[in-house]
Amino acid sequence: MSELDPAELLPSERMRGQALEGDVEQIHRGHQYAAEGDTFTIEGTTFEVTDVTERTLGDLTDEDARAEGMEDLDAYQDVLERAHENFEWDDESEVVRHRFERQ
Repeated sequence: MSELDPAELLPSERMRGQALEGDVEQIHRGHQYAAEGDTFTIEGTTFEVTDVTERTLGDLTDEDARAEGMEDLDAYQDVLERAHENFEWDDESEVVRHRFERQ
């Protein structure tokens, strides 16, 4: 277990703010950025990583999108396409889900 820089796991200020508000409870990334039990602190609030799971983009659901602060999976896909140059959604692309909880 280690203390993470929150920007490593949650790359945007917007997402860190949404985590503080309770609107973001997980993030899918292209690689593993944390392990279960790792912690990070945002503005004095500590969070613990509770689950790290390998998945594919095709596994994601509307529920996953809402846990990442999006309205639904379509909105999530749109954000990824705008945020990452040359990104194309491929259901077989591997991602890592990092779930976390406020302590």
